[in-house]
Amino acid sequence: MRLGKILGVEIFVNPFFLGLIALYFVAGVLGKGLIAFFVVLWHEMAHAVAARRLGVLVSEVELLPFGGVVRMGSDLALDPHKETCVALAGPFSNIVLFGLGLALKNNGIWDDQLGPYFLQCNLIVALFNLLPVLPLDGGRVYRAFLAGRTGYKKATYRAATWAQVWAIGIVLLGAIGLAYRYCGLDVMVVGLFLFYAASREKSMAPYLFIRHLAQKKEELVKAGVLPAEQLVAFDNIPLGEIIRPFVPQKFHLVFLLDRQWKYKGVVTEAEIVDALLTHGVDMPVGEIKS
Repeated sequence: MRLGKILGVEIFVNPFFLGLIALYFVAGVLGKGLIAFFVVLWHEMAHAVAARRLGVLVSEVELLPFGGVVRMGSDLALDPHKETCVALAGPFSNIVLFGLGLALKNNGIWDDQLGPYFLQCNLIVALFNLLPVLPLDGGRVYRAFLAGRTGYKKATYRAATWAQVWAIGIVLLGAIGLAYRYCGLDVMVVGLFLFYAASREKSMAPYLFIRHLAQKKEELVKAGVLPAEQLVAFDNIPLGEIIRPFVPQKFHLVFLLDRQWKYKGVVTEAEIVDALLTHGVDMPVGEIKS
């Protein structure tokens, strides 16, 4: 559902989030639902502002039960530093609101019913989004950290898998809490949506990895110089296996050996990526030098 534009950014509300607001309405606490809406919107706009400050194109914001998604240029995920800065902007903005709420309380500008919920909502959104699981902000920071060691594809799979584990735990705890009347359906809704969103991140991992490989030349041109990472491989190993250890912000050189352990030459990451895009993942790396 489209709401309109804020600072030139299209704002959409996911049906799951509308369902959550409806639950607040049915429970007779719509005021709290509106506070939750504002807190989540503030959180996502902080991401959008941070992204724009870093020169990243922002097209739209979608509000979700546990936060939201800012649709940005896909190159953001390929820059670990930018992804980390943009990810942390959201939780930081909620900590700012939490501090502002405390300041208002200390100065007597306070509502005994909605005030504590405002503080609680900001704290929950900030801390929940810092969990190291995709697509939460902490998961994006975790992936950026792992990507420099394991590559984007494996880092995305690991962070998304942890998200699915957390989601199952949240659903189970929500079911127990609902049975004993400690919480409502909203906890289970959040868990189910987290599982869905993590599964979607997993499905996008191969595409993200290919984008990373295709843009590596641009990364080198932009930086001017990159540290080199040296690898050794037999010349009959397929390109799909060769690229698995490739990580961002490093340029890879692969030394080739035949099965008699004789040196056959060196291929660069640029040559490997060109051959991969032209001939596919099954081409033996040694054929680049043929």
